[in-house]
Amino acid sequence: MKTFLSIIAGFAIALSFYSCAPNSESANSSKPKARGSIGEIIIVIDSVKWNGPVGDELKDIFQSDIPGMIRSEAKFNVLTVDPRAMTRMLKMSNNLIYVTTFDDKGSASQAINSQFSKESKEKAMNDPSMYSLRIEDEYAVGQEVLYLFGNTEEELIKNLRKNGDRLANLFEVRERGRLEKIILARKNTAAASEAKKNLGIQINVPASYQVAKSENDFLWVRQPTPTANRADISLFFYETDYTAEEQTFPANILALRDSVAGKHIFGDPEDPTSFMISEKQIPPAFRNMQINDNFTTEIRGSWKTNNISMGGSYLGYLMVDEEKGKLYYMEGFVFYPNEVHRDALREIETILLNTDVSWTDEGS
Repeated sequence: MKTFLSIIAGFAIALSFYSCAPNSESANSSKPKARGSIGEIIIVIDSVKWNGPVGDELKDIFQSDIPGMIRSEAKFNVLTVDPRAMTRMLKMSNNLIYVTTFDDKGSASQAINSQFSKESKEKAMNDPSMYSLRIEDEYAVGQEVLYLFGNTEEELIKNLRKNGDRLANLFEVRERGRLEKIILARKNTAAASEAKKNLGIQINVPASYQVAKSENDFLWVRQPTPTANRADISLFFYETDYTAEEQTFPANILALRDSVAGKHIFGDPEDPTSFMISEKQIPPAFRNMQINDNFTTEIRGSWKTNNISMGGSYLGYLMVDEEKGKLYYMEGFVFYPNEVHRDALREIETILLNTDVSWTDEGS
């Protein structure tokens, strides 16, 4: 294993999550491939620390509930392991987080602390803002290893609170990237063609999805073969003119969402009066962001049919392309009764964030 003496000079860069990557594939030729489910994180930590204030902060970061859902579901599937129980197999996991404080004299934390050189501990002691070190492919190819540390628990907790969103985002982006390589290895060219023709956007949808409905300003694609181990996932895309900033207000986004879904998404093909509406029991969660320089609002919530025969969760994005004068709403919704929706929502997020609403046919 690498010693921290050799890489302590990169601590300052590590605060920005710098990756200590190998120079070539040959550097990792003898290492096995990392393994683990999408969204799984193994946290290596003393059990007392996990059940104390440090653990509470880590749970807030990695096990907080996905917003907008009726049923509680954590962002990640977190497993904890005692540092003294780490095996070769566990060290090959895709996502590993080692957590310690240098003042902890317990044997579990000391198993981690022993990996730090005297010089590295002194540097951390002189700069309390140092709290993390990120290393790629430390034990296996395709692996992310993150060390979180502090001189004391109070110091570590302070840094975790300050950087919690960045820590969660690090693994959210990484897991989307892993999933993208799997589900978008083969794409549905027919759906992509319909999106370009009827909405003027470029979408990337897995080959397993099929077009359910396509009109001048609307496209609905779905995963046609849900099983006991596979959620029923649908995606729809809608385009209209952008005329006023008020269109991006949460109440108006929700009204647009219900209008489009009520018109186009039927709950039961044999019942033409059945359609989708937003669940009001739990208010949806909104978050603003920029995607490809376009103002975007993310919305997470729950849905049901107007006759309450079906229901589930959804993730949507409202995007504004001011240059084209267009407003786009895209959404993925899940029907998977009594099962966890987290993995399906991550699949939806991965697909929708691969959409280019600023696409033009110039030169294509």
